[in-house]
Amino acid sequence: MMTRPFRILGIQQIAIGGPDKQRLRSLWVDILGLKVKSTFVSERENVDEDICALGSGPMAVEVDLMQPLDPERKPAVHTTPLNHVGLWVDDLPEAVRWMTEQGVRFAPGGIRKGAAGHDITFIHPRSDASFPLSGEGVLIELVQAPPEVVAAFGVLHLHS
Repeated sequence: MMTRPFRILGIQQIAIGGPDKQRLRSLWVDILGLKVKSTFVSERENVDEDICALGSGPMAVEVDLMQPLDPERKPAVHTTPLNHVGLWVDDLPEAVRWMTEQGVRFAPGGIRKGAAGHDITFIHPRSDASFPLSGEGVLIELVQAPPEVVAAFGVLHLHS
C-alpha cells in the first residue's frame, strides 16, 4: 500500500445537472427538504446553480443543483445528470502534486476558488497517454477542507 501525503476525508458534494434547476429544486428542496444556502452563476463555467445542504455542521454534504446558462455551450452541466462528486481533501496542493506524479490526469484550470468559496480542482473523467489514471467516466472534484472539517473528520478517524 502506498503512503499518501494527504487524506481524503469524506464526501464534500454531489452535483446534479439538468436543463431546468427549478425541476431539480422541486424534488431536492420542496420534497426532500434540503436547504438552499446560496446560488452561484458563472459565465466561464456556463452554470447557474443552487448550493444546498444535506445535514449540518462540518459533516454536511453540499448538493449542487445546476443548469447551464446556455445549453449550446460547454461545459454542458446538464448533459450528465450526475455531473460530479466532490471529495474533501486535507491538503489539496500536496494531493495534486502527488497524484500527478502517480499519473492522475487533472482537468484544465488547476486549483482555483470554487462556487462555495473553497479551493478546488477536478480529476479528469478520461485518461490519456501521458496520464493513465482518471475518473473512468466520472468527473471528481477535490475540495480543500477548511480546518473545522479536517478536525471533525480527524475525530471520526480516532474513534473508528
